[in-house]
Amino acid sequence: MIFDLKNANPKARISVKLVAEVGVGTVAAGVSKAHADVVLISGYDGGTGASPLTSLKHAGSPWELGLAETQQVLVMNDLRSRIRVQTDGKLATGRDVAIAALLGAEEFGFSTLPLVAMGCIMMRKCHLNTCPVGIATQDPKLRAKFHGQPEDVINFFFFIAEQVRQIMAQLGFRKMDDMIGRVDKLDAKAAVEHWKAKGLDFSNILYNPPAPSRIARRCTTKQDHGLDEALDFKLIDLAKDALENQTPTEIKLPIRNVHRTVGAMLSGEIARKYGSAGLPDGTIQCKFTGSAGQSFGAFLAKGVSLELEGDSNDYVGKGLSGGRIVVYPSRSATFVPEENILIGNVVLYGATSGEAFFNGVAGERFAVRNSGATAVVEGLGDHGCEYMTNGLVVVLGKTGRNFAAGMSGGIAYVLDENGEFGNYRCNKTSVDLERIFDPEDQQILKNLIYRHFDATKSPRARWVLENWTGMLPKFVKVYPHEFKRVMAKRAAQQAAMMMAPPSAGELRTAVHG
Repeated sequence: MIFDLKNANPKARISVKLVAEVGVGTVAAGVSKAHADVVLISGYDGGTGASPLTSLKHAGSPWELGLAETQQVLVMNDLRSRIRVQTDGKLATGRDVAIAALLGAEEFGFSTLPLVAMGCIMMRKCHLNTCPVGIATQDPKLRAKFHGQPEDVINFFFFIAEQVRQIMAQLGFRKMDDMIGRVDKLDAKAAVEHWKAKGLDFSNILYNPPAPSRIARRCTTKQDHGLDEALDFKLIDLAKDALENQTPTEIKLPIRNVHRTVGAMLSGEIARKYGSAGLPDGTIQCKFTGSAGQSFGAFLAKGVSLELEGDSNDYVGKGLSGGRIVVYPSRSATFVPEENILIGNVVLYGATSGEAFFNGVAGERFAVRNSGATAVVEGLGDHGCEYMTNGLVVVLGKTGRNFAAGMSGGIAYVLDENGEFGNYRCNKTSVDLERIFDPEDQQILKNLIYRHFDATKSPRARWVLENWTGMLPKFVKVYPHEFKRVMAKRAAQQAAMMMAPPSAGELRTAVHG
């Protein structure tokens, strides 16, 4: 995920948020090794007013504990120099900032107190649209009650900074960088005479791991994301005319499994210049041969087509954003495509638009959270179309178990030759299974299969089309309950509008016309 996001926007700073709890240091070390730019240690005491009370009271631990563990683990493994550490969770004073800096944080997050500075009275009903001071609401009457000013928040942070400066002066620090990780400047005050405070042991929090002088206790270098070896630099160079003048361009290159997230950086360049509109369809057509690495075609923008003769790893088409992906086995392959794995798991995860055609079988979690893409595949593993909210999926073969779990939108057409799909494979909690009698559905399905054959030369698609009369009754339409209800309501509204008598203005226009 970190690598994918960095490819989509190399200038972006990738931050990973972790909850302060036992073991968070080990996770933070993994985040550093995965080349995140920032790791955020979030304490349990923060959270918006919409947070569940059980989460506020029982989830996570104080930011001091998580931050101390993170700093210690990163220093002991010589990982601290390459990642910035941030903390939040009800930081309220300059003293909190100073303690966080001495424990190892370089950045500090504030939310609750700035809200209070602009008028929040902590009613804790942000999610109800009834905020009485007009901050967390869209109600015009309540928004009129908001009297906060930018200067209120500015003053708050000026006071925080002033208090931090006073503490730094007392400790003898001239710069914030000098106090990062200086846990030796912290000490535990002798416990007050109270039975609850007696016996508290702060040694683990105040532990200062011994390390050679060469090992930094704060961020001193930038992460090496390995983008220099990305195949997209070559694609961007070869597609220069298309990016600048929208000139149709064809690119043919070999690809290996070390080439990850191919197409994301190119799509980022398109987005920066043309926004979400992208380029005209088919402006940049790339043909690859070989085995692609993870996230092939991730975030692919409109106007880019990626064709792969070979196979690919997980996350093909992750976040597909209007582009076109075609994958089929080598033309010299002797195996039967619809009986062999072609692409990995979690294909088209979170896709929003575009289309994909796969002449082979996909792994698990195909089209999970698909919210607008169209895809044809010849078989898939468990949990297909899970939490799908929109789009169109055609499966010309067997599916794994738990198909359509949590599916609330979109349509899936599944070829159920042996009758197992409805009985064993599909999770019918949120969907209905219907036979395809509607001529419009039949035409949509047939057109998609034809386009699949045209793109991949799939023997399976050809056989289905040649035996269309016999195969059509074996297709099942997966229709989510909620989506069906919305479509029925929309159809009723349209019918009512057509049957309603014309208004006087419409009659007058018709007469004059």
